[in-house]
Amino acid sequence: MTKRTIELGYAKGTRSFTLDEKDLLLEMKANPVPAGLVGEPEVRRALSEPIGAPLLRDVVGPGESVCIVSSDVTRPMPTALVLPALLEELAAAGVTRDRVTVVFGLGIHRPQTEEEHRKLVGPAIYGTVRLLDSDAADMVHLGTTSRGTPVDVFGPVARADRRILLGNIEMHYFAGYSGGYKAIMPGVSTHSAIQANHSRMVEPTAVAGRLAGNPIREDIEEAGALLGADWILNVVLDEDRRVVRAVAGHPVLAHREGCRFLDSMYKVAIPQKADVVVASPGGFPKDLNLYQAQKALDNAQHAVRDGGCIVLAAACTEGPGEPVFEEWLRGSCDPDETIARIRREFQLGGHKAAAIAMVRAKCRILLVSDLPDGSPCFGMMEPFRDLQAAVDEALRSHGTGAGVIVMSHAGSTLPALA
Repeated sequence: MTKRTIELGYAKGTRSFTLDEKDLLLEMKANPVPAGLVGEPEVRRALSEPIGAPLLRDVVGPGESVCIVSSDVTRPMPTALVLPALLEELAAAGVTRDRVTVVFGLGIHRPQTEEEHRKLVGPAIYGTVRLLDSDAADMVHLGTTSRGTPVDVFGPVARADRRILLGNIEMHYFAGYSGGYKAIMPGVSTHSAIQANHSRMVEPTAVAGRLAGNPIREDIEEAGALLGADWILNVVLDEDRRVVRAVAGHPVLAHREGCRFLDSMYKVAIPQKADVVVASPGGFPKDLNLYQAQKALDNAQHAVRDGGCIVLAAACTEGPGEPVFEEWLRGSCDPDETIARIRREFQLGGHKAAAIAMVRAKCRILLVSDLPDGSPCFGMMEPFRDLQAAVDEALRSHGTGAGVIVMSHAGSTLPALA
């Protein structure tokens, strides 16, 4: 019997397991796309070919203050790669670096260290522009969306003459896609604003890969428009985290073009739903904590049959990743109770526990991680240290002939029945 060894990203390294070849239904990979520019040359191409907007140098003016909003360390956005070309474009418009502030949108994530700031912008940029984490102590109220979401934005972003939004575009389990105005909501918004927006995740059209009619995405873009942004620069990464497509220009039109490209690459056809899905977010930083790794679990559920089993390999070296999420997990052994609770009393942080509960309601979850024994994360997930042991247990529970789908970049790929 032919054995297959499969390697998955795990923290900053890998974990592997072996599987009978006959049991492997599919090892999901991104769809091939036409070869093009990669990395910084692709970023420069996008800067020179904006979508739905003039060149950036024709938008900003000499002496204006410019705020560049980017992602924090929990996201794979390659800020250090795109900043040099972006700053050159601003310099061509007469904007000197002392007029540029880079804000990292934390949402409800922890503050970052100076070393993380240095890594995010790169040594060549560090010290030449002002770097800030968004901070709830300095917020500007700009209004309310039609859905009742307060638009409260970090002061330095709101007060800047010009705003440029950075981000990587990937599937998002309830906002449809990341990127675009998501740099503003939730990136640099208040806890109450994020909670109001995210409370709509329980609506049936708030799903990965959907834009039209998605209440979360529509609310995000209404909030972003109330603030206003002059330009975006978003990227799509391949499974090796290389920039394979960049889009720039209008905050919505350019974002939509990026989403279309992402679909062609990461919406992957599967022959059938599997008894067992073995999934990894792809390693660091996507498995830094369970709060982030949950996105991979959510995508994996689209590939598993009801009553099946998901093996999620995610190091979670920083633990659960958010205090409210941890509190909800601590009391979450019954998925139905957790789902009922989020409908009754939506709470930001708790929404991630509810998302896990929704998956657990349809299948078993085996979590391979570095979490300590007794972690609250194990209320609805069965703990394993060894990936092979977890896969063996999943196969044992389904008997001879169990079919397996492997998702090595489950945070990015969205299964779709062929």
